[in-house]
Amino acid sequence: MRDSARGALAGLIATIPMTLVMTLLFRRLPAGQQYPLPPVLITGALADRTGKPLAGSALGAAALVAHFGYGAATGALYPRLLPRGWPPVLTGPGYGVAVWSASYLGWIPALRILTPATRHPARRNALMLAAHLVWGAALAGCLALDARRHGSEGPSARFATAARAVAPRQSSRRAIGNRFLPNS
Repeated sequence: MRDSARGALAGLIATIPMTLVMTLLFRRLPAGQQYPLPPVLITGALADRTGKPLAGSALGAAALVAHFGYGAATGALYPRLLPRGWPPVLTGPGYGVAVWSASYLGWIPALRILTPATRHPARRNALMLAAHLVWGAALAGCLALDARRHGSEGPSARFATAARAVAPRQSSRRAIGNRFLPNS
């Protein structure tokens, strides 16, 4: 499988825990903030623009498909944009926040689909940021597991290779230890 296809599959899978986090945190929002979450609002706004508005279960189903599709699409980009040699524990959540920022502060308001995140309640933004952190971590975790399973040079394998290259060899350590390190 190519990197983009692996990223798409990982993004699709990572959307599962993301959606669970969104659902759980949504229930903790104050009553006045428990209006539909962005995937539903975005899908509804886009459906309205096409002249074929959606409501009820049709809107919910379309929003879920769009949500998972967007997770797969942005997941496909991750292996291409990933800084080589960086640990997935940093790049995954960082990428999740970047996707949130580019979406809710960038193209979505630019296309007048939703207002920018800065105009939404802080707790709803915290919910969406937490969900994107989880998505990014799950995305990176899926790809790291896949790389380990297939022995490929995925992000985690590249990081491990880089770490081994930088770590001093035993013979070098003895030579350094003899001159620069205190005797143990």
